[in-house]
Amino acid sequence: MGPNRPMSPPRASAAPSALPGSGYRACAIMAVPCAGMEAALAGPGELVCERGRNRKAVLCQRCGSRVLLPGAATFARRELFLPSMKKKTALVAGSDPDGDVLQEHWFVDDMFSFENIGFTKNVGNIKFLICADCEVGPIGWHCLDDKRSFYVALNRVSHE
Repeated sequence: MGPNRPMSPPRASAAPSALPGSGYRACAIMAVPCAGMEAALAGPGELVCERGRNRKAVLCQRCGSRVLLPGAATFARRELFLPSMKKKTALVAGSDPDGDVLQEHWFVDDMFSFENIGFTKNVGNIKFLICADCEVGPIGWHCLDDKRSFYVALNRVSHE
């Protein structure tokens, strides 16, 4: 690659390997940047400020526990697979999960920015984020290969 050529974003392989016995796919396919990673201002207007940060507090949909304070996260668009929302014990069981590929997330680069967050056991090199109070989730996603990337799905939380 020459000095004048722009770097292209990483691409997911067409045939990702499954994590043994888990039904989950490897990290490379789960965190694929959307076309060009749209600017933060393209996010939901009532939730995102002009700096691309969350205007409102982020809460657990089930119990109302505060997950993030206003201004603690940045809006990001990435395609991430999250299993259906279930209790933590059901998430780590060996069953093949149903789930959704979600694109709108709050990005947090420091786990100490969270007010209240829990993690599932490792599922391959992935930990799913759950509410620490009621253990419902997953509300987000963390790949162990990147210690400074935590994603909370907008449609898995409420805002106040």
